[in-house]
Amino acid sequence: MLAIANLKKSFSTSAGDVPAVNDVSFTAKPGEMVAIIGPSGSGKSTLLSMLGLLDSPDSGSLTLDGRELASLSPAERTHFRAKQVGFVFQQFNLIPNLTARENIMLSLEFAEFPKSQRRARADEMLTMVGLTSDKGDRRPAKLSGGEQQRVAIARAFANRPPLILADEPTGSLDRATGKKIVALLREAASAQDATVLVVTHDEAVAQQADRRLEIEDGVLTEIA
Repeated sequence: MLAIANLKKSFSTSAGDVPAVNDVSFTAKPGEMVAIIGPSGSGKSTLLSMLGLLDSPDSGSLTLDGRELASLSPAERTHFRAKQVGFVFQQFNLIPNLTARENIMLSLEFAEFPKSQRRARADEMLTMVGLTSDKGDRRPAKLSGGEQQRVAIARAFANRPPLILADEPTGSLDRATGKKIVALLREAASAQDATVLVVTHDEAVAQQADRRLEIEDGVLTEIA
């Protein structure tokens, strides 16, 4: 269970402190995909950075399975991200000189996944996201945008993290491909009992989630 309570983050400007995330509270269950929707500048990216332990809140509580995360040291944050959080980005962020399979295996290495099992697990994940073995042998430049995002999803889920953070995962894709990618995220969340948070400005993407939360001027509300 992911539990956020009274999370706050402000930034200093010439006009004074501006709240980017203002007293945000919500929970998300394992196997659930939650969309956080809002326009540019609404606080989405700041909230995602804190959830991924890339930034620290000014105040509030952030817990995953009962473990408080906001107060972890920098070294503990790095270790936690490698093992407990999977990331999916708009621009895929695959390493260009590695094959699709090698990109997945590298994430498993960072997560200290047993070396003898990495290739088999990478192949298992390629199958899960609907890519054939020959696609696993290709470098990102030889894959379509949708295929690259499938590899990114396979990489994010590979070491079975309890939390997946997807930042505008369909932003570089056409509408039809984007719809398939969001469906794949939801299926993977259910299959691996992971909590998936999708940050988006696209209402069509948000409607595919189990729940929709809207953030505006740093304030989060649930959409019925």
